[in-house]
Amino acid sequence: MTELRAIIFDMDGTLADTERDGHRVAFNRSFAEAGLDWHWSAGFYGELLAIAGGKERIGYYIDRYHPDFVSSEDRDRVIAQLHQAKTQYYLELLQTGAIPLRPGVKRLITEARTGGIRLAIATTSALQGAIALLQQTLDPAWFEVIAAGDIVPAKKPAPDIYHYVLKQIQLSPADCIVLEDSPQGLAAATQAHLKTLVTVNDYTRTEEFKTACLVVDCLGEPDLPCTALSQWDHPQPYLDLESLRQLQQA
Repeated sequence: MTELRAIIFDMDGTLADTERDGHRVAFNRSFAEAGLDWHWSAGFYGELLAIAGGKERIGYYIDRYHPDFVSSEDRDRVIAQLHQAKTQYYLELLQTGAIPLRPGVKRLITEARTGGIRLAIATTSALQGAIALLQQTLDPAWFEVIAAGDIVPAKKPAPDIYHYVLKQIQLSPADCIVLEDSPQGLAAATQAHLKTLVTVNDYTRTEEFKTACLVVDCLGEPDLPCTALSQWDHPQPYLDLESLRQLQQA
């Protein structure tokens, strides 16, 4: 039987609810700064989350809703400028401490560190943003690998980011478990043969996660029970390190 040796975390929507109140707000501020009348509502942004990656999301939006906005020669440059401004606004939001960790995240990570479990991040978010969130809420040094942004050629749902993390930590998929929040993240981890626990958020709770080993609404706390959205035979109303060991070994 394999032993749990590492936990790999997605970031946006998994560690913290950064999408609606962080990235979306930053995108809108970058559009306003550029003199554009674009505005991504909370509901519309949920649709755009089907596109992984910030630059990719802007590109999709331009191609579908404003195809004549910019020439093909200038498209990549304009997208990069908008995304750079967005990243700066996002960093400023994080520095205010306005985006806390989701329930149970710090407790589980602290327990994993105490238990000698290795930690890693696999996210499509820009590296700057990933580091900034960890600096505000945890400690980047706790994570052996922080794989973020354009470090791999193809973003989720491609498995590249997970293959990269596994190579860096030199472990097999059987030694690890992943925490994700989205269908794209689950698809990426599943293609890399990683068992995956899904913690849904307001944007993903109605999605299907058939290949997940467990789906919950959050990790939970002793005084804030989580709700399992898939079959879960466990006497404890929150997920701890032993819960992850059982899921990884099942």
